[in-house]
Amino acid sequence: MTLHDKQIRVCHLFEQLSSATVIGNGDKHKHSDRLKNVGKLQPGAIFSCFHPDHLEEARHLYEVFWEAGDFNDFIEIAKEARTFVNEGLFAFAAEVAVLHRDDCKGLYVPPVQEIFPDKFIPSAAINEAFKKAHVRPEFDESPILVDVQDTGNILDPEYRLAYYREDVGINAHHWHWHLVYPSTWNPKYFGKKKDRKGELFYYMHQQMCARYDCERLSNGMHRMLPFNNFDEPLAGYAPHLTHVASGKYYSPRPDGLKLRDLGDIEISEMVRMRERILDSIHLGYVISEDGSHKTLDELHGTDILGALVESSYESVNHEYYGNLHNWGHVTMARIHDPDGRFHEEPGVMSDTSTSLRDPIFYNWHRFIDNIFHEYKNTLKPYDHDVLNFPDIQVQDVTLHARVDNVVHTFMREQELELKHGINPGNARSIKARYYHLDHEPFSYAVNVQNNSASDKHATVRIFLAPKYDELGNEIKADELRRTAIELDKFKTDLHPGKNTVVRHSLDSSVTLSHQPTFEDLLHGVGLNEHKSEYCSCGWPSHLLVPKGNIKGMEYHLFVMLTDWDKDKVDGSESVACVDAVSYCGARDHKYPDKKPMGFPFDRPIHTEHISDFLTNNMFIKDIKIKFHE
Repeated sequence: MTLHDKQIRVCHLFEQLSSATVIGNGDKHKHSDRLKNVGKLQPGAIFSCFHPDHLEEARHLYEVFWEAGDFNDFIEIAKEARTFVNEGLFAFAAEVAVLHRDDCKGLYVPPVQEIFPDKFIPSAAINEAFKKAHVRPEFDESPILVDVQDTGNILDPEYRLAYYREDVGINAHHWHWHLVYPSTWNPKYFGKKKDRKGELFYYMHQQMCARYDCERLSNGMHRMLPFNNFDEPLAGYAPHLTHVASGKYYSPRPDGLKLRDLGDIEISEMVRMRERILDSIHLGYVISEDGSHKTLDELHGTDILGALVESSYESVNHEYYGNLHNWGHVTMARIHDPDGRFHEEPGVMSDTSTSLRDPIFYNWHRFIDNIFHEYKNTLKPYDHDVLNFPDIQVQDVTLHARVDNVVHTFMREQELELKHGINPGNARSIKARYYHLDHEPFSYAVNVQNNSASDKHATVRIFLAPKYDELGNEIKADELRRTAIELDKFKTDLHPGKNTVVRHSLDSSVTLSHQPTFEDLLHGVGLNEHKSEYCSCGWPSHLLVPKGNIKGMEYHLFVMLTDWDKDKVDGSESVACVDAVSYCGARDHKYPDKKPMGFPFDRPIHTEHISDFLTNNMFIKDIKIKFHE
């Protein structure tokens, strides 16, 4: 069977999942014994990647898919499961299988925004698409185009950030990241350990918070306040999303509601989880299930905490430390109907593909990030010997764009194909047109002096951080590190004497450079046996840099070179999908950098001004990001 033949069969598994095709199509008791532990979550219900019961059923299903004898067996058992398993749960489990089965290397799952467009496109546009598709003559197969309208207005201060929170790309990234790193992943069962999985959970979400703060400052807003008090009233949010499979919707959250006990979790339990985690940070160790102590050392502490806070399979003690992160999502998603008396659907916080739309996601994750920050503050600041790269001096950095050291941003038109996710009748194509933030392409030129007599191998680390806070004061170094966003990380060779290192923004180690569409995959466009569904993980390239403002917002562009011979990990040069390795790691490989994620901004900085932190192998260039209406 060719790679293209396999790809077509995978695409068919995911087609029309959100169009209620599952409901009423089969009795699970008549199906294979292999599927006896699934089918509990009803078709049409909103699947949550955070609720323990949903995750447990999804684990059973992706283990069935994993155990399938060969590719044909996998496809057949998946087709059978699709007839009665909840749509969202099926998509989650089937995509985990495609990601990790050896006989699925080179295959992609179609973009989640095309599988479930109702999770990304507001209900008004979806309804308009249905109307246009069903009121025209049968012989008319011309394409249909509907425009996505704003769902908020200036009465809500957070409306200014809707372009960012509701961006299709970042919500698809979040869905995909949690598939690459499912919390229920058992490395002993699969024989594959996901290296530094807990630390990646921390770092990817920390970067989301830093990027969100940069966007807030770009829009003249203060940096976000963390969720901090389990009794505090929360701000509201209305997602305007319809759940097509059930005909229901993601519920809005009115202003002023407080978290309340659910049938399966009490708020007081969540408070105890937080206190136990913080106590362990201050003691310097966590308590394992057998009562032994596991030290939160410099090398493994963040990874241990990440597994514990998310409560992944690798948590050292589920019973004692609980499931703080996930229960936060669940309680906030059900805040409007905590005991289920009104049979309301949950809000967007229940779903990894929708939760970033809600402002409370960022408040909650700043709260989670503050826990890690508490741990990082127990570590010693990096000393000169750790930061320095002997004989290497960065002399200058230039960002080349239309105007040097200025990046221009703007809104770009985009279209999303809906026909594979909703049934448009006889339409050949039905698309939703929307706008998203984008930026002009740019490149870095780093002038480096190698004062040694031999070649050196270097890791180039590039970050961006806002220079001024919401009041116009220059941000101090220790605050700055929490708003620093990683732009790139790559290897370069330095010859003795002068070197100029050039790197294009499209080559970023953070972003997803390209994701094939449903139509691309059906026609075999872009298929490559050396790439796979794993390569779909990454931050969207159009949001590599923040929006900036009309006048030109000032940022620090920070460049650091470290010794690659000390940073390298065995086999890291052969890693595929390196375009997004900073946030997503590497399939079946160790994370290709020995340094802590976010280095050198992951530990306290005791100098007041960032310039006093610099060693010869670092350089800061002030640049501007200018937004064009």
